[in-house]
Amino acid sequence: MEYVNENKPVSKTLGSGPLSLPKERRPREKLMNYGPESLSDQELLSVILVSGIKGKNVNLMARELLAKLQKEKNMPTVKELSKLSGMGKSKACTVAAMLEFGRRKWALGQQIRNPKDIHSLIRHHADRRQERFLCLSLNGAHEVLAVRIVTIGLVNRTIVHPREVYADPILDRASAIAVAHNHPSGNLRPSEEDREITDRLKAAGDILGLNFLDHLIFSENSFFSFRQEGFINKRSDTGYGV
Repeated sequence: MEYVNENKPVSKTLGSGPLSLPKERRPREKLMNYGPESLSDQELLSVILVSGIKGKNVNLMARELLAKLQKEKNMPTVKELSKLSGMGKSKACTVAAMLEFGRRKWALGQQIRNPKDIHSLIRHHADRRQERFLCLSLNGAHEVLAVRIVTIGLVNRTIVHPREVYADPILDRASAIAVAHNHPSGNLRPSEEDREITDRLKAAGDILGLNFLDHLIFSENSFFSFRQEGFINKRSDTGYGV
């Protein structure tokens, strides 16, 4: 990752923007020819921002945005992004959408410490009309390897089978998994089928040597954690531990 010295004033010595560079060195051309991994963080942001404004080229805007993103512990809101000089609502919305989509789709490496961390990754599935059963593959440090939809439709023991849930985590060489499903009705209390599924998945994980971390039933704003409520081992409100 490229780091920015936040104490160093932004200077216009960065040039007039990408068009001032030889064509082969411009961020967009580098991306097309060599892939996104060839670009620095600042260059990636300049591609996303597309253009600057009068008196402020896109390189300067990308530098300031990078400094803010590195400084913030949480993803900035559209309102916070809009406060950056030259950003505007349109560019702020583009950046916010990019950050959120990346978080949802490729949450690789994020450590799962408690049910809230799981919920933040999968809550965008809550508005679906059908139940979605999701599985998170985790490594030994409870960092996310993958988030997948296992089934769509009614959740019961005939549709959600342990072999379907554990097939991909085994290929991921995962050390642990967590599962979750939404209740379109909004009622987060587990049904008898939910409890049976949880027991079967926990038992299967024990046989396979994979830690069955938790099962969440969730809506957009809330969730029910089987581990926190004492259905998986002992009740634990402090987190999963590693």
